[in-house]
Amino acid sequence: MDIIFIENVGNLVCPSDFALGENARVIVLSVPEGDDKPIKYPQTFAKADIVLINKIDLIDYIKFDMERVLADIRAVNPQANILQISATTGEGMQDWYNWLLKQKP
Repeated sequence: MDIIFIENVGNLVCPSDFALGENARVIVLSVPEGDDKPIKYPQTFAKADIVLINKIDLIDYIKFDMERVLADIRAVNPQANILQISATTGEGMQDWYNWLLKQKP
């Protein structure tokens, strides 16, 4: 299976405004960005097939309310898959790979 990633080059508003012919929409929320993003950019999260909460290895060092984020994502998109991942520690990465492998054009 071939996978092409199209990365947004702006803020979290830009990807929600343009359909790019994608089969799945992935939103990456990085812990250092803050826990207010799902409510600040609801359209972006509302259209996501999966939300990756990245850099969870930093959660003990940064003010970030995971429960708030999960509730806010669910409020704007009850169907979205949500994975907590860390590329540094590998936590959640296998679940991310498995999700990718299940996607078919």
